[in-house]
Amino acid sequence: MVFPVRKRDTFDFLTSTAGVIADAAGVYAGFMLAMWIRFFSGWIPLHGESLPPMFQYLVGAAVATVLFVLIFRAMDLYRRPQHGHFTEKLPRIVRGCAYGLVISTAMAFAVRNPPFSRVAMILSFFTVTLVVLIERNILFQCERHWARHQAAKKNVVICGIGPIAGQLTEILSREHRLRAKPVAYFSVGDETADPRVPADLVRGPMNGIPDFLGANDVDEVIVANPSGLTHAQLVDLIIQCEKALADFQMVPDIFGVLTSRVDMQMVGGIPMLGVGKWPLDYFWNRARKRAEDIAGAIVGLIISAPIIAIAALVIRKTSPGPIFYRQERCGERGKVFNIYKLRTMHCDAESQTGPVWASPDDPRRTRFGTFLRKYNLDELPQFWNVLTGEMSLVGPRPERPHFVEQFKEDIARYMWRHVSKPGLTGWAQVNGLRGQTSIEDRISYDLFYLENWSLSLDFKILIRTLFSTKNAY
Repeated sequence: MVFPVRKRDTFDFLTSTAGVIADAAGVYAGFMLAMWIRFFSGWIPLHGESLPPMFQYLVGAAVATVLFVLIFRAMDLYRRPQHGHFTEKLPRIVRGCAYGLVISTAMAFAVRNPPFSRVAMILSFFTVTLVVLIERNILFQCERHWARHQAAKKNVVICGIGPIAGQLTEILSREHRLRAKPVAYFSVGDETADPRVPADLVRGPMNGIPDFLGANDVDEVIVANPSGLTHAQLVDLIIQCEKALADFQMVPDIFGVLTSRVDMQMVGGIPMLGVGKWPLDYFWNRARKRAEDIAGAIVGLIISAPIIAIAALVIRKTSPGPIFYRQERCGERGKVFNIYKLRTMHCDAESQTGPVWASPDDPRRTRFGTFLRKYNLDELPQFWNVLTGEMSLVGPRPERPHFVEQFKEDIARYMWRHVSKPGLTGWAQVNGLRGQTSIEDRISYDLFYLENWSLSLDFKILIRTLFSTKNAY
């Protein structure tokens, strides 16, 4: 009897091990840098404080380093493969450093004879975090570079040929660190083939999968369209994957889009499955997000005031008309409010066309307006909308009432994006979904954000906004 062989790929193990070593070196170097700044750089006067026993600091830094590695391990910071952008990793890395530094400081202050320097410990909050972020970014870029020069070793079969299958194809080709390639597609039901699905890899309907798994080396099977399969078919597919030693994955399709917002409760002994609450339905989450908005809006207005002033002078000089542009948008629960922008188009730009979306090389834009739109500078006055509570720093972008009336009839689940305040930036926008891009894709990204909201996710989106210019016109 011949058994299938499960391939072993050491790339993820090696990169994870490299991450542990690099983090240990970075944390230790961060503590040593703090000690050097405090005692040997001459930047901070000693005021009679004697130099510490070096052995104590060397051992203390080593103990703290082990603690950091354990904390990072508990936070899954060594899970491989990595994918996405480095900015997405920042919140967890910073949080892990904060946990490690707080515990290390508490342990250091417990040692009273001889005591650790308080100034050195305070400095370490900055030096350790800085060094770890630099080290992590370098390693992240190196892993991406190495993966690009490695052959894909994981053979993937995708069940489905529709839009989700097309999106998976795009992701697998873009994310080299997954080291995976589609080798076959099987149609589910009567779905229409997505143009991103290679036609030469479509093997026919689902009933051909058992023979394909038996005759080919397959590492993973992904069901992209579970709604087209019966319960019996799914169970049989799992059994076939088990026989072939292939991993089984399924894209969730609960109510068409939900991934985590499912709630189950017992009513009179009968299990009831329904739609759970959004994270921002909870009072404390709303309070935390509002505090984030107020602080961010104040800082944003202070920082952007000189930019707005300079832009106002240029707009006034280069184009007749008002400096600011006011437009009605739909906010939380569909409530209409006025959004503020720096004017980037000629006056009465829509007098002939009515409400239309901006397009590449839009003739309605002024020359300076094109520059403002490219770098999102026209949105800066919306910090005022955030401060007044009409908007949030992060959330689904608000749409004009004209388009909302149109989309709510034509696009499924469109109105769900109005369950919270609209944002100055959003998850869809930092992924390039703005302008004349797919509304359905935007809805998927907006709902993912609302289902998975956290302050860390907001921070990640704000960081990525600084570098996001795709489809900004």
